[in-house]
Amino acid sequence: MAQMNMIEAIRSALDVVMDKDPSIVVLGEDIGYFGGVFRCTDGLQDKYGEQRVIDAPISEGGIIATAIGMGVNGLRPVAEIQFADYIYPGFDQIVSELGRLRHRSGGDFFSPVTIRTPCGGGIRGGQTHSQSPEAIFTHISGIKTVMPSNPYDAKGLLISAIESDDPIIFFEPKRIYNGPFDGDPDKPAVSWASHPKGEVPEGYYTVPLGSAEIVEQGNELTIITYGTLVHVAQAAAALVSVDAEIIDVRTLAPLDTTTLTDSVKKTGRCLVAHEATRYSGLGAELSATVQEECFYHLEAPIERVAGWDTPYPHAFEWQYFPGQKRIAAAIRKVMGAQ
Repeated sequence: MAQMNMIEAIRSALDVVMDKDPSIVVLGEDIGYFGGVFRCTDGLQDKYGEQRVIDAPISEGGIIATAIGMGVNGLRPVAEIQFADYIYPGFDQIVSELGRLRHRSGGDFFSPVTIRTPCGGGIRGGQTHSQSPEAIFTHISGIKTVMPSNPYDAKGLLISAIESDDPIIFFEPKRIYNGPFDGDPDKPAVSWASHPKGEVPEGYYTVPLGSAEIVEQGNELTIITYGTLVHVAQAAAALVSVDAEIIDVRTLAPLDTTTLTDSVKKTGRCLVAHEATRYSGLGAELSATVQEECFYHLEAPIERVAGWDTPYPHAFEWQYFPGQKRIAAAIRKVMGAQ
């Protein structure tokens, strides 16, 4: 085991699989000589060369289209989109080509592309560097969508994603790139160097796709969440002193409904939390799934906590962000319903 933050774990995952499989290539803006904006690919070009760690032009559609072509022709590409906010110019390539290729060819062709991209707020990035568009991609047939909440899962899930023959969008919550928050999770992470790291195996291992994780065992309430909000939910549950079972969804599509519904049937109460906007966010699908499967077990209405239905603000970031106080208030509400 080694102590790693999420950036180091992602870099380790890429290093491990590239060393293991010469068909794996990495491409994106500034990922080679510069090592990526967040340094997730730092040192990989020096080790594996410019033919496998490719600095691409500023063209997200071109990056994704190139990755699709690489995958069809026998490579296993990992494309980085510098911020999730920039993925939209390549959206048609993902929807019309990548997600449909296996189906439209009757299974004759596939393209095992993994698209990595940092998402979410908490770094004072404003509306063009803070979006959480994951729900959009869970709606696309043929695409798997993943978001880890800790370094161990980040490495294991990324290796599973790269080795999968299915196309995968791999979201990385940049607020916890350098580790969980120290102190108040409702405040900006300004002292990133002091964040604790997690234990991560240095070598090869995988975390299965399509499997949620019970982060905290509990009997009074189920909190379903993912990404940064896993840590905020833990802080909120401790603040309210409720015996909450906290579930990290991890793979957003396909969804591990069994783990979610088994928990809610046990606790009788459910709260769903995510950073993205509330309307048509993934929380709507999570809530509907729980409602359909657990209606006769529920002791209270399902609560949702999410970002506001506005563009991500800069000056009012911490009013927008669903922090521990907002989640704690929702916990009190759902626990107070008898």
